[in-house]
Amino acid sequence: MTISAPPRSAWPLLLLGLVGWGASVTLLVEKFKSLTEPGYVPVCSIDSVVSCTTVMDSAEASVFGFPNPIIGVVGFSVVVTLGVLSVAGIGFPRWIWGSLWFGLLLGVVAVFWLIYHAVFMIHALCPWCMVVWAVTPPLLALVTGQLWGKARGFAQIVVEWRWTMVAVYYAVVILIVYIQFQDYFNSRL
Repeated sequence: MTISAPPRSAWPLLLLGLVGWGASVTLLVEKFKSLTEPGYVPVCSIDSVVSCTTVMDSAEASVFGFPNPIIGVVGFSVVVTLGVLSVAGIGFPRWIWGSLWFGLLLGVVAVFWLIYHAVFMIHALCPWCMVVWAVTPPLLALVTGQLWGKARGFAQIVVEWRWTMVAVYYAVVILIVYIQFQDYFNSRL
């Protein structure tokens, strides 16, 4: 049994995947330039708070011994590939959607971990990282609807409330970032 994504899901899957992939590639290029060109300052390093350099130089930026953006490039490449094929009307077996869902769930867990470390441990914000923070939860919500759209019971509740959960996620992250960096934001007004 194959499941085809309707256009209202296929296009956002593709577009959000492209945005996440673009942010990951940009981060990876910036990381390689900072490693190979002495004194290189990434474009996204604006000051001490909005600083890709501070985040990229932290231990959290290479959790598995290599730059985290490599995981993003690979993961978002899968999303983009499935998005392109979905836009073309190609359906996939349920296990492919389930695998994508599980990968995105791991991605959301990683995003939560990275947000915590960026905000509370590193005390810096990387704009390209924040793009990844922004696109991963809606991708999970899209695939959740695709995979369990006709489910019953608890899964039905999750499907029905998935966009509310994404909105709450955005609100909480924005609030946490604002509270933690309110002196910085207030000094910019």
